[in-house]
Amino acid sequence: MRLRVEFTTEPFDLDQPPAHALVARDVIEAAELDAVDVGPFGNTAEGGADAVLAALDALLRRTLEAGATRVSLQVNVVGEGDR
Repeated sequence: MRLRVEFTTEPFDLDQPPAHALVARDVIEAAELDAVDVGPFGNTAEGGADAVLAALDALLRRTLEAGATRVSLQVNVVGEGDR
């Protein structure tokens, strides 16, 4: 099964990325995922279910430890025609 996750961390800081946002980027970019898009207002990643779920576990734990007060995410099952 393939999954696509979209997520944001808060609080936002438009002047400079907060520590939790930098941690989120590092976690997702280091994960064994097929597609990653990191942006200022939202992030997406896609890959096999095990890799996505492992990345989400690390993402939640590490961003909360780094000061995130809210992590919003959406996970979708991706079919072969949805890429």
